[in-house]
Amino acid sequence: MFSYRHAFHAGNHADVLKHTTLIALMKYLTQKDTALTVIDTHAGAGLYRLDGDYTETSGEAQEGIFKLISGQKSPPAQEVRAPAATKKVAPIGPLAPALQDYVDLLRKLNPQFAETGEAAHLKIYPGSPFIEQQFLSGRDKLKLFELHPTDFKSLSGNIEQLGVGRQVAVAREDGFEALKTFLPPPARRAMVLCDPSYEMKTDYLRVSSCMADAVKRFATGTYVVWYPIIPRPEAHDLPRKLKTLAVKAHRSWLHATLTVKSSKLTTDTAGDVVRPGLPASGMFIINPPHTLKADLQAALPQMVALLGQDRNAGFTLEHGG
Repeated sequence: MFSYRHAFHAGNHADVLKHTTLIALMKYLTQKDTALTVIDTHAGAGLYRLDGDYTETSGEAQEGIFKLISGQKSPPAQEVRAPAATKKVAPIGPLAPALQDYVDLLRKLNPQFAETGEAAHLKIYPGSPFIEQQFLSGRDKLKLFELHPTDFKSLSGNIEQLGVGRQVAVAREDGFEALKTFLPPPARRAMVLCDPSYEMKTDYLRVSSCMADAVKRFATGTYVVWYPIIPRPEAHDLPRKLKTLAVKAHRSWLHATLTVKSSKLTTDTAGDVVRPGLPASGMFIINPPHTLKADLQAALPQMVALLGQDRNAGFTLEHGG
C-alpha cells in the first residue's frame, strides 16, 4: 500500500483540476471572520520538485502545468467543445479567474518564474497542504494526515519550514479514521479534502463510507473528493454514490470532470500494448460555495483547450440541491 508516490504525478492534468478547484474553495471559505478547520486526509509530501527525478521520469507535468503555462502564452486558435452535462462553446482568451489564481499561487512559490513567466523557471509545485495553508489566517487550523513513511517525513519537514507553529498539525495516521475525531469542529466550520491514491480497490468504498459518516457527524461541512476516471466499475460508481449521499442528506453538490484523452489501449510500431495513463479525473463537492459553479464554468473549457491531447478531451459540470 506504500508504492504510490504523488511526486511522479505532481503537476499533471488531474492536479490542475484538483488544485484550481481547491484554490477557489479556499479563497471563498477563508473570507468569513469565523475560524475554519481544514482537514486533508491524504496529504502527501506537501511540496514537489518539478525538476526532480520523480517528475522528470513520468513526464506528467509536461502534459499538465507546463502545457498550461506554455499554452497561456500562445493559446491555440480553436474553440472548446463541452460534452454531456454542458453544451456551451467558449473561445480561448485570457485565463479564467480561477486558473489565474492557480498560476498566481505558483508564481508566489517560484520567484524566478514570477519574474520571467518562463515554464523552465517553474521548479516548486505545491501539494494540497501548501495550497490550503496559503489561505489560512491566524484563527484557522489545518490538520494533515499521511501514512506513507517517506512522504510523512517530507511533509513534516516542509511544514516545519513554514514556521506556522500549532496552526498546522501533521500526523502519521489513517486519514479515513482520523477524520472522525475532528468532526464536528469547535468553530462549526470545516472543509475536508479526501484524495487517496485509489491504488487499492477498497479506497473507493472507504471514500464513500467516510463521506457518509462525515456528513452524519457534521452536515454543514464542505466535503471535497478527488477521484480518477478509469475503466474500473468502482471509479464510475463513486460519484453516483456521493450524489445519492448528498441528495438523501438534503445537501447541495457539484460534480466536475476533466478528460484530456482516450482511455483505450493502443499498440506501438513494435506491436506492444501501450497503456494511456490517466485519461480523466473528477471532483465531487458536497456543500460547495455558491460561487464555485461559475468559477469552474469559466475554467474548465480552458483546461480542455490547453491540456486536451486528442478529440476525446472534454469536461462535464453538474450540480444539484
